[in-house]
Amino acid sequence: MSDDLKALEDALSLQGAVPTLADMPRRTLAQKGIAGPTAAHVIEEVHTPFNLAYLTFTTGSSAFQTIVGVTHAELENRSAVAREIFGRLQIPAGERMLVTYPPLVNVFSKQALEGCGLIWSHLDRSSRDALLLAACRDQPRLILGESSFLRATLEQALRLNLKPQMPKGCVLLCAGTPLDAELLPVAEAFGYAVHDLYGCQEFGWLTLDGRPLRADISLVPSPLGDPWRELVVGGLPMGDSFVVSDAGHVCDRKGRIITYRRARTYPEYEVIVTHTPATSAEVIEKTARTILRIKSRVVKVAPDLTVGAKATRLELLPALGRAEPIVIEGPEATVLFDTLVTAQREMAQSAKTDPAWIKRR
Repeated sequence: MSDDLKALEDALSLQGAVPTLADMPRRTLAQKGIAGPTAAHVIEEVHTPFNLAYLTFTTGSSAFQTIVGVTHAELENRSAVAREIFGRLQIPAGERMLVTYPPLVNVFSKQALEGCGLIWSHLDRSSRDALLLAACRDQPRLILGESSFLRATLEQALRLNLKPQMPKGCVLLCAGTPLDAELLPVAEAFGYAVHDLYGCQEFGWLTLDGRPLRADISLVPSPLGDPWRELVVGGLPMGDSFVVSDAGHVCDRKGRIITYRRARTYPEYEVIVTHTPATSAEVIEKTARTILRIKSRVVKVAPDLTVGAKATRLELLPALGRAEPIVIEGPEATVLFDTLVTAQREMAQSAKTDPAWIKRR
């Protein structure tokens, strides 16, 4: 090696500002609080941008699984929702929760569960046998999982005469799919309370037993007609419609959103931004692209967008056909959208770049 190359090599070894592979920070499954097995995933390392708190995926119940980005700005609201959930359930800090499907933790966020002081663990394998073993061994206060899986496991516990060894006074927190009504009598035989969580990876948990968990949730007319309503969070439509009834949710008669009576909304709503407190249209246009990329929701910016408004104003229009727009006005009803605008601003102010990737035309 020539002297010039040796000098270059020595100089390179001193350039601490540019990391080697070994220097790069890592975000492992354990650091995300999801270090548990599933039979439906492969563990893959990926270069994740600093401006995202973490990556996750949708469950793929209606189409291919979609990658989801959760921004740092969203974590505070997810923590507030977690406090609301465990406050309603009267679960104090220090209690143990057994998680049957690791990605469900991402709907909370690790920070949210830590903020509530919960201690959670995962199964050794994705199976009913593993759930029975963990429940009898660890005696959790809560079990988080899909309701049909929990029902089948409790039925197996009865067949195996394991009921005396199962935890006492457990809370079954059902999530991921519509509530299996056949779980209720089986859980009652164990003296277990059943609760129904609805939400998604993109936006976190939204309802508990048919009652909203966030102040920015709206129920708007659904193309399915009465008594169906589309659920909108922070101005962004979920694409899910529910029966809304004063008869109440089976787990809480005060809950009017019957989340186990769910149907996909068709045609889905598109969102048009007509007014914003932002002082320029550029940040809103970028936010709209970000929402499409990391939340898979279509947001468009009106050509005559009003900037410097007192609050955000969004219009919801069916993607097909013509109809009068549904207006969602902030600040309370558009918290989630405004949070993503904040995330977009923060990205512009603190974006990290790589010297080997020069975006110049």
